[in-house]
Amino acid sequence: MSNKIKAYRTEHGISQEALAEAMEVTRQTIISLEKEKYTASLNLAYKLAQYFNTTIEDIFFDSKSDKEEKV
Repeated sequence: MSNKIKAYRTEHGISQEALAEAMEVTRQTIISLEKEKYTASLNLAYKLAQYFNTTIEDIFFDSKSDKEEKV
């Protein structure tokens, strides 16, 4: 599972710390999400989508199927 959290965060000029506080998680959680070492819970994915005023599908995607579609 891949995500665009860092892209959304930087586009909105939000620090990892500020996003972590808004999501009520640690900065380490945001770092792990951005490095794709951690998969967000459904609750966290929903909160992120609400925060960035978008859908879960816009933030999170299956990189494997995305690559298969481009071939």
